[in-house]
Formats: sequence, structure tokens, C-alpha cells
Amino acid sequence: MLGFLKEPVVVTAKINVNLVALTVLGLISRLWGLCYPRAVVFDEVYYGQFVSLYMKRIFFVDDSGPPFGHMLLALGGYLGGFDGNFLWNRIGAEYSMNVPVWSLRLLPALAGALCVPLAYQILVELHFSHCAALGAALLILLENSLITQSRFMLLESILIFFILLAVLSYLKFYNLQKHRAFSGSWWFWLLLTGVACSCAVGVKYMGLFTYMLLLATAGLHFWHMIGDQNLSNVSLLCHFLARGLALIIIPMGLYLSFFYVHLALLYRSGPHDQIMTSAFQASLEGGLARITQGQPLEVAYGSQITLRNVLGKPMQCWLHSHTNTYPIRYENGRGSSHQQQVTCYPFKDVNNWWIVKDPGMQQLVVSNPPRPVRHGHIVQLVHGITTRYLNTHDVAAPLSPHSQEVSCYIDYNISMPAQNLWRVEIVNRESDTDVWKTILSEVRFVHVNTSAVLKASGLSGASLPEWGYRQLEVVGEKLSKGYHQSMVWNVEEHRYGKSQEQKEREVELHSPTQMDISKNLSFMAKFTELQWKILTLKNEDTEHKYSSSALDWITMDTNIAYWLHPTSGAQIHLLGNVATWASANAAALLYLCLSLWYLLRRRRKIYDIPEDAWQLWMSAGGVCAGGWAVNYLPFFLMEKTLFLYHYLPAVTFQILLIPVVLQHLGDHLCRSVLLKSMFSALIVAWFSSVFFVYCTFSPLSYGQPALSLTQLKALRWKDTWNILIRKQ
Repeated sequence: MLGFLKEPVVVTAKINVNLVALTVLGLISRLWGLCYPRAVVFDEVYYGQFVSLYMKRIFFVDDSGPPFGHMLLALGGYLGGFDGNFLWNRIGAEYSMNVPVWSLRLLPALAGALCVPLAYQILVELHFSHCAALGAALLILLENSLITQSRFMLLESILIFFILLAVLSYLKFYNLQKHRAFSGSWWFWLLLTGVACSCAVGVKYMGLFTYMLLLATAGLHFWHMIGDQNLSNVSLLCHFLARGLALIIIPMGLYLSFFYVHLALLYRSGPHDQIMTSAFQASLEGGLARITQGQPLEVAYGSQITLRNVLGKPMQCWLHSHTNTYPIRYENGRGSSHQQQVTCYPFKDVNNWWIVKDPGMQQLVVSNPPRPVRHGHIVQLVHGITTRYLNTHDVAAPLSPHSQEVSCYIDYNISMPAQNLWRVEIVNRESDTDVWKTILSEVRFVHVNTSAVLKASGLSGASLPEWGYRQLEVVGEKLSKGYHQSMVWNVEEHRYGKSQEQKEREVELHSPTQMDISKNLSFMAKFTELQWKILTLKNEDTEHKYSSSALDWITMDTNIAYWLHPTSGAQIHLLGNVATWASANAAALLYLCLSLWYLLRRRRKIYDIPEDAWQLWMSAGGVCAGGWAVNYLPFFLMEKTLFLYHYLPAVTFQILLIPVVLQHLGDHLCRSVLLKSMFSALIVAWFSSVFFVYCTFSPLSYGQPALSLTQLKALRWKDTWNILIRKQ
């Protein structure tokens, strides 16, 4: 029974020394001197703020993309014991001792280091030689721009890591397709493809470009499978479902989970709350939640409410009135009704309170039991402090002459009767009998007499003049002009009115509410709102000193100064390896020309290379040239401010194309021994130039050693490069 103990237990393993050596070299190149400089470097001033907010569990919105990348950076801070206390207000600011610089920069550096062995593996899975794969990995290793970008608290290296991981996983899955379909390893690589794609998209939306490329590639491969008569219909269906599960369903679920964790971590109110709806704000701890907690849920006749405009940008505002009236005549000579002004006011104020009144009754208190207001009900809105009724009529608004003026009605005993009936329309209702609810319901107020809709027009235009205290205009907009969020309102603060007398009611309007009803939003409701804000909320694009156009990237006519030492000439720049970038451009151009030549010749039934070499050439081009194209060309359609680092995912694929083209030239165009020897010698000389450029610019990649004035001037190889030279 114990006979197996007579022989020693032997474990054998194959170790790819190339892969191990490349990984070690990648780690050394990215981790060496990682804490230097101990100061804020370029966009660390931007991402560091989010890390601090994660540490303090404070909610924020970043319109640059999903939260997964931010969470990974925050994970580094958490592992380093960061408490979030640092003022991220200036590039170059020295880090205080409580900031774990090494931990914060560790994950981007690890991701950048692992890109080196991933490049090697990708070329191997594309069935190129180990020599070509080694060349690809060394080019990534010696690429100055990738080194710089991966050594700081930035997201591009993490994005590129997941992109390359997704490509490698799909290639491994595809290579297992013919002989080991539905095996454990087949499932592993297929699922890892979907997970890596989801992570890439979760870091930055630029990851969508590679995800779409892989989906298109998978679709093309499946299309070829349909024509395989050896596969049964059941087998094809299983293949289709497996790909749908791994490449669509799981990535979508994982993407949702990023937001779930993000929202679970950030449960406290913060500076970005104001752009969210009242319902979202009320779901956060502190802030609006302290005000709205315990409010009545259902709006009833007699309710005292504040109405917040749903649009919320460029600023939030509440329906407001005060005792001042519109001027009899405006500056342009047009007349007004001289009624009490109604505006949208961007601050909380007692004059924001309104009372929901039943037109058929005089009382301004909630009955017992309360009579809830439902979709389609007719109401009057009474201003809480002045007790005047919200009104609109066929008089031009002060700033929007094609819309109706909205006012609080004053009876001047002239032929201008009150028109103060409004129909409540719940926009997000589930049925036509829905009750108007605090915070949750989004409502429009449609004027009964004129069918105009109450609209905060000032959110998209100028504010009122001095006579309107620079507050925002409110108008009655005709329904025929279409729907807009500025026409939609929600109840933010709410209480059941109890005082019929005006003086008692004014005291009541200043006091907090005490009733206990929860208004928690579901995760999907919060996700939908947050996702929409990320996609639609855009900061005003301004010209940046180091912004550039997509055309500048190919020839590297631009650079970015990341950091400058306060006293010495030490500095860090985002600059690519000139030799590598020029070679990548040449490789892309040569690949395109050769592909067109082969296609034309094949059309004439002339086959210059064997069929297996043609298939290899096209598949490698689909990955490398296709990866470059999908990650680069979309930027020509974007109107956002662009920087050189946006090109890094594309140039990574372009660099992988260099050994592909070189091996093809050596195998199929250099036919004699002499040509092959000369070609090999040229490759050695070319690679030496790549290494020379890497060494030359490494002081600008690592920030050390400090260079003299003469040395800095010597590194300005292009007039368009902004190398920082101190005035003597």
C-alpha cells in the first residue's frame, strides 16, 4: 500500500528562460528608483485626488472614464496605509511622510513591467520565431515613453497591460480551438479574454477599441467555423453560446461589478454630489441625506416642498420667488406684467419653499389622512413666504421673448386675471395612477390655460440683470418645442404643512422635518445615473500647454514635461524612443504596401509566398496593424483635449509589428545567404541604435542623473520639443 514511498517524488517543469529573463528585466526597468522623485508628477495631481477620496469614502464623479483604474490606484494607497490626507493642488509639490509613494506607484509599474513578457508571448502565439518574439519584448522594454508612463500613479500602463493580456488570451484560446475545444485550458483562456477586455474598458474607455477588435476577430473566426462541415449544428451552437457568455455576458457583469464596488466604497457625501439627482444625493451619508432623512414620501395637498430642477448643470437650482417684481419695462423697451418675480436660485433659501394647494379648497395644511397628489392632478403652487400663486400668461419672458413669463400673481385690479392652475405630469411614472413622490418622482408642470411647461431656461442661457439679482430665468415653454430636462423638477425637501396661519407657517418653513421614510435607490438606478453622468458630463476643454493633435504623435513632434527639479536640471519628460517610433512607422507603411502588392498579385493568380506564410502575415497584421489602427484613428473624430499619452496603446501594437515585418523580410525576400547575412547585420546595427537612443534619453525617463545646460540642449533633437532649460 505504501509502495509509492520507495521511489522519490519527482516534479518536472519547463521553464522558458527567455520569459523569466524578460520579466526580471521588465521589473528592474520599471521598479528601479520608483520613489524618485518624491513629488507630484504631472497627472498624479489629478488621480491622487481620487485616491484620497477613496481613502475617506467620499463620493466623486470622474468624467474621464469608469472607476476600475481609480480603484486599482486606491488599492495601492490602501496597501501602503495611506490615510488620504494630502493636498493635491500642485505639480511638483513634495509628498509628506504619510504618503506611501512606492505603494501608490507600484501597480502601474508592475503592469508596465509585465507588458514586456506579454509582448513576447503574443508573438509566439502568432507563430513567429522566438527570436522575433524576443525582439518585440526588448523593444517594449527599451521604449522610453512606456517606461515613463508606468513609473507613476497613472493609468495608461494598466490599460496597456489588460489590452495585451486580452490579445494574448484570445490567441491562446484560438490556438487550442482545433485540437482541444472545450477543454479546461480552452475555457480558461476564453474566459480570461472576456475578463481582461472588461478590465481594460473599466480602466479607460479607450479599452473599448481593442475589445471591439477582438469581438470582430472572434466573429470572423466563428463565421469560418460555420462553413466547417465537420462541426455539427449542436457543436456550433455550443461554440456560439460559449463565446457569447465569455466575451459579452461576463464582461458586462464584471463591468457592473466595478461600479457596485465603487458605490459601496464611496458612501459619504462629497463635493461632486451637486451634479447628481436629489434621489442619488439622499442615498449618500451626510450632505443632503441629513436634510431629507425622515421626510414624507408622498406629496399631498398641503405639502410644503422645494422644487429642484433635474438638469442640474451647469449648476443646480431651485424654484424661487421673492417680493420684488419684474420691471414695468425692460431695457429693450418691451413691457412686463409687473408681477412678482419667479426665478431658479442656485442656493438653498427659505424663499424656495412652495405649498401644494388643492384648487377646490382654501386650506394650506395637510388633511388627516393626507390626500396624495397623483399623475394628472391639477394643483396650485403657493409661494410659502409671500403666499402668492405661481402663474403664467401670454406675456413675453424677460430673456426669452418667445416663451411666456412666469410670475407669482399680484391682483392689480386690471384686466389680467390669474392663471394659476398646473397639471402634474410624472415623467418617470410606471402607471397613470402613480403618486407624486418626494425625490423619486420627476415631474413636469403643465399650465392648464396655455399648455406651457414650467422650464428653468436660465440653465442654458444668461442670468437675469441686476433687478433679478443675477438669478436664473424661469419661463413657460410650449410643449410643441420638445422635451428637455430643464422642464423637469423633483421635490427635494418636503414636510406636511400643519399651520394655517401665515406667521406660524413661516416659523414652520424654517424648521427641520422629523418623519421617518427611507428613500434608498437601487444599485441599478444609481449605476444608470452615474454611468450617464460619466458619459455626458464634460469639463470645458481648454488649451493645455502640452496638448497636441493626433497627427503630431506619429512623428513625435510633441512631448510632455512631467516634472522639473526645483533647483537642479533634473526633469522627466514623456518622450518616445525616436528610433523605435520611426521604425514602427516604417514597418506599418511597409506592411501596408506589401499587403496590397500580395493582394494584387494573388488576384492575378500569382502566389509570391506559400499559403501558410500568407495566413500568418494576415493574422499578424490583423492583431498588430489592426490594434494600431483601432487605437489611433478614432482620435481624429474626437473633440477632446488630446495628449501624447493617448497614443501609447496604439504605438504598443505598432511596435509589435516591427519584428513581424523583419522576420517576413528575412524569410521570404532575402533569398541568398549573402542577403540574409547582410540583413542580420543591419538588424544588429538598427537594434544598437534603439539601445543608444534609450540610453541617451533615459535621464529624461527616470529623472536622474541631473543634466547640465549643455546636455539638455543636446537632447532637443526637434525644435518642437519643449525641454526645460533654466535661465542663468
